[in-house]
Amino acid sequence: MPMRQSLSALIGTVSLLALLAGCRPDAAPQATTPAPSGTDLQHDALPALRAVAREAYVYGVPMLARYRQLHALSIDTDGDQYRGPFNQLSHGGTDMPGDADAQDADAGLPSTSATLDLRAEPVVISVPPMEPERYFVLQLVDLYGYHFAYIGSRSTGNLGGHYLIAGPDWHGRVPAGITQVMRAETRLVSLSGGIQLLDAQDRARVEQLQGRYRLQPLSMFLGRPAPHPPAAVAWPVPLAPDALRGSPAFFNQLAFLLQFAPTHPSERALRARLAGIGIQPGHALPLHALPPDTLAALREGMADGQREIDQRRAALAGRTDTLYGSRDLLKGDLVARAAGSQADAAATSRDEALRPLFDTDADGVLLDGSRHRYTMRFARDRWPPVNAFWSLSLYALPGERRVANAIDRHQIDSRMLPQLRRDADGGLTLYLQHDPPPGGQRHNWLPAPDGPFVARMRYYWPKPELLDGGWTSPQIERVH
Repeated sequence: MPMRQSLSALIGTVSLLALLAGCRPDAAPQATTPAPSGTDLQHDALPALRAVAREAYVYGVPMLARYRQLHALSIDTDGDQYRGPFNQLSHGGTDMPGDADAQDADAGLPSTSATLDLRAEPVVISVPPMEPERYFVLQLVDLYGYHFAYIGSRSTGNLGGHYLIAGPDWHGRVPAGITQVMRAETRLVSLSGGIQLLDAQDRARVEQLQGRYRLQPLSMFLGRPAPHPPAAVAWPVPLAPDALRGSPAFFNQLAFLLQFAPTHPSERALRARLAGIGIQPGHALPLHALPPDTLAALREGMADGQREIDQRRAALAGRTDTLYGSRDLLKGDLVARAAGSQADAAATSRDEALRPLFDTDADGVLLDGSRHRYTMRFARDRWPPVNAFWSLSLYALPGERRVANAIDRHQIDSRMLPQLRRDADGGLTLYLQHDPPPGGQRHNWLPAPDGPFVARMRYYWPKPELLDGGWTSPQIERVH
């Protein structure tokens, strides 16, 4: 039966009904809500379609979010976020285009990024040695949104090396000179990270280290002829944010992306269910030809999936750091993966960095620099337990935007401790407010936007007591 045949006709066939009946959502190991028991699919196929559409939505949310980012970074040459073609490093700016929170350059970690196209052959990332005291990280995220590998101080050390990033189609021998092989499940991969600024005069050294990074196809690394280039692709424009949550066009963009993501063994049943309603790699559903009740079932499935995602995030009460990591770490929890992509698409695995967000004060009132002044206090000898460094940044709402201020200070971090004034007992009080505080308090002033804002802590390479809750971030106290 042709893939482009009307989905309503497909629903009416015995073969599709049998597939849906035999592959109900409650048979999947992922965290999903099963279809109502006792559904008679022969007489009522739309509820089954809605149930599979919900699964497809939860499965596809992180993939479409990742595609939106890499499209801006490496495909949309006319966009203001374009950084260069596939397999080319870019330095400076934010970690991931389009994500307002990814301002690690402001936090003392000038960034490096690239989109890796692994269809034709692997790539080799060459990293120079770093000083022992300097933190750096390169994070590798596949099209599913899994953080499948890290290169950096925590994971591979500061001695440098040559790291081969291989896609799912490569089965060659590991050549001499390769320090480590890192295998991706998908043919497109996002790379992002940064190198720590040790002090205000250190930027030239960081730029020198960034210039010593090398990203090469394996053939170039070996000095051999390059394989045939991959076939040209008509890259679709990413869906707008409102369409991502409500338009059945979501399923066509998901089907497009599946051609870059071979089926994982643990997801064969799920991918079969998706294929059963017409979501197959590289094929488009004839949405214009579908009847209203079929389109309604698809939209209702999307709404069901979004409710499941929202419920997961609400249950975490702001602690989203458990939503990021490798497939093994997340244990195939597709709802967690989707919730993480909507919470912070530029986040890192919690072992690498924690980035808690504060949008209220200690009394639960939303932060607003036009109405209140605030403090954050670290008790004596109770500094954030990190192996690298920590920082605090303030961003205006909406959109978590950095805004200009009178002293051009956008963060306070652990590098600045020698210049900050201590309290009489040895603690440290930071003043978060729009107008300058009086006297010596100005040394510890982090200017707040003149309106609603959020505060973002960043803890790089956290120690166990930070990961297990033995040490918690101080609260933001409202003082006026």
